[in-house]
Amino acid sequence: QDTSPQDTSAQDASAQDTSPQDTSPQDTSPQDTSPQDTSPQVTSPQDTSPQDTSAQEASAQDTSEETNEQKLYKIANELLLTERAYVARLYLLDQVFCAKLTQEAAKGTFPVEVVKGIFCNVACIYAFHSQFLLPDLETRMSQWERSPWIGDILQQHAPFLRMYAEYVKNFDKAMELLKQWTERSAQFSAVIQEIQRQEICGSLTLQHHMLEPVQRVPRYELLLKDYLKRLPQEAPDRSQAEKSLQTISMAATHSNTAIQKMENLKKLLEIYEMLGAEEDIVNASNELIKEGQILKLSSRNTSAMERYLYLFNNMLLVCVPKFSLLGQKFTVRTRVGIEGIKVVATVNDDYPHTFQVSGKERTLELQASSEQDKEEWIKVFIILPLCVQNEELGRRAPRWIRDNEVTMCMKCKEPFNALTRRRHHCRACGYVVCWKCSENKAALEYDGNKMNKVCKDCYSILTGRAASEETTGAKKRGILEIEAAQFSGSSLMCGFLLYSEKARPWQRVWCVIPQKEAVVLYVYGAPQDVKAQSTIPLLGYIVDETPRTADPPSSFRLCQSKSLHSFAAESEDQKQRWLEVIRVAVTVTPAVVNHPPLVVERPRHRRPLKL
Repeated sequence: QDTSPQDTSAQDASAQDTSPQDTSPQDTSPQDTSPQDTSPQVTSPQDTSPQDTSAQEASAQDTSEETNEQKLYKIANELLLTERAYVARLYLLDQVFCAKLTQEAAKGTFPVEVVKGIFCNVACIYAFHSQFLLPDLETRMSQWERSPWIGDILQQHAPFLRMYAEYVKNFDKAMELLKQWTERSAQFSAVIQEIQRQEICGSLTLQHHMLEPVQRVPRYELLLKDYLKRLPQEAPDRSQAEKSLQTISMAATHSNTAIQKMENLKKLLEIYEMLGAEEDIVNASNELIKEGQILKLSSRNTSAMERYLYLFNNMLLVCVPKFSLLGQKFTVRTRVGIEGIKVVATVNDDYPHTFQVSGKERTLELQASSEQDKEEWIKVFIILPLCVQNEELGRRAPRWIRDNEVTMCMKCKEPFNALTRRRHHCRACGYVVCWKCSENKAALEYDGNKMNKVCKDCYSILTGRAASEETTGAKKRGILEIEAAQFSGSSLMCGFLLYSEKARPWQRVWCVIPQKEAVVLYVYGAPQDVKAQSTIPLLGYIVDETPRTADPPSSFRLCQSKSLHSFAAESEDQKQRWLEVIRVAVTVTPAVVNHPPLVVERPRHRRPLKL
């Protein structure tokens, strides 16, 4: 009766025909959802009843569930496809590389134990995946409509993934054996090269293929996590999938560590190629800590040279850039061992952001690009697990005192000149001495026990013998015989000034007002001089800063009776800082002077002066 013509005419009626009888249960029969019901009148407001809305929501829910099921299917299918590709890689490792090398080793060209040490338990891993896991996955995917889950399969096979622990543990040893025998045996290398040229290798090396088993377990973990994310809580394999994830995650932890080591080896290989394959750095125990461009300050003068540093966990490579059309290339200029290395921030008037690195083989003064870069370099040197030892004479390369930092021999205190008393460096302590004070030679451990020129004091310490037959008794030092650096490290004020005494020509000098003797101004020829040119007791002097046309800018004078000392600073600000300290010293007793240091001289790590 519902499909009679009368009912059809009733549906074509106007809005007045929407009587309560039209919403009766008979109207919501299955016949109402037939194609005949898809007439234009269905879109009218009167037809959007609550029953229709609930039907639409149910239909949307069905669509959502189907989408989620499709995602679960895609994850399971991806697992199957990647498993097939992985088994093909295992076949390449076990049935091609390992089999060919074993056949060659049977001829006696190299030991069979080497092949076993490289491939470890690859045969067991290949057998497990090709005979058990892969067939089970293929069977399940062919029956997916009847059994749409994989949690039970993963739980069944997850315990067997523990065999990867042995492979991962042996991975570093395998890489080392592979590297050694590729270089040692031509037949070994030829077999590998021949296989790598085949299409089955995909233009990848044996090392890349050997990384596949290490990467596979973390891949299982990622896919299973994604599977559990889409899997409903009431799914029949929910608990099985969660238990298998716990087992796989434990195995993946070891694999992730091996992956990091492999990435480190790749980076070492890149550096090895950039250094022209001259440095033996490709080793599983080596780890790159930091690299970057930097400037190296010359030991003899203040020139700066471009360098590139590679800091490893066991050495520091100082490299020089060289021209190349095939990419960036470097030449290793200096190699410094990390054991016992020291680093300290320094202050240089000409070059900012400097720091000093001191190792047994060499001491370097470097300039960073910024203060932040300097702090990063110093920090990374400090946090290295270094075996820091006390500095011993002859066992560590000293920092050379620059020629322009002294004006006299640091031993006999005679002034240098260009003809009869030239500058020489002691290879043990780094002091600048004259030829008379560097006549002796001694074996230095940091230089392979080669004979090097050393000063008298270092010769006596290193050999236990006097430097010459002439013996000098203990002589008390005069008031001027105090090292400038000894005061500069703990001074109220220190720095370069122009100086003129009694209208004499101006000269650039190093001035120091020590904290312990705050009423005395010491005048040195250079920052590292061991004897002052003169001293000025400040107490009682008059400070005159009236500008004079004959004097340089930013000048001031210290006057007392017939004494006149004229000074000129590099800037007005520096002049005022000097006057701030001097005015206190000329008017009060030494006990009252308690200014904090205004200028800090760069720290110096040298052998203490023997009295």
